[in-house]
Amino acid sequence: MAIRFFDMFAGDGGFRSGLEAVGGFECVGHCEIDKYANQAYNAMYNTEGEVFYADARTIDPGTLLDIDLICGGFPCQSFSIAGKRRGFADDARGTLFFEIARLAASKGPAFLLLENVPGLLSHDQGRTFTTILATLDDLGYDVAWLRCMS
Repeated sequence: MAIRFFDMFAGDGGFRSGLEAVGGFECVGHCEIDKYANQAYNAMYNTEGEVFYADARTIDPGTLLDIDLICGGFPCQSFSIAGKRRGFADDARGTLFFEIARLAASKGPAFLLLENVPGLLSHDQGRTFTTILATLDDLGYDVAWLRCMS
């Protein structure tokens, strides 16, 4: 039986590529607001029969199939050393982690696979990462992470 996953902030499908290469995973849908990234995603993967949402903030969890895994690279520009580092104060992107948390609270997948970017652990003197860890803990998830070395 395949692990069913939903690909949030999918970009061009980096998480999906890895999961499909490993095998045993089935994508039930994806979310991507950038129309060009979404065009690339649809060109690279067979998305027929999968759900699609352009904006994570508009996802009704009742319309999403049951899932075992949410994977997501919540927009890193707000946290990464390569971005402006406005964090949660970046209303357009900085709060999108909480959309993952909202769906996880509603759908209860067994697993979350989230992107870590250089600068996330140290952003706002570690308070951002502490908030993320506390949110996931409140949802009942045990968290392990790997530190980015670049």
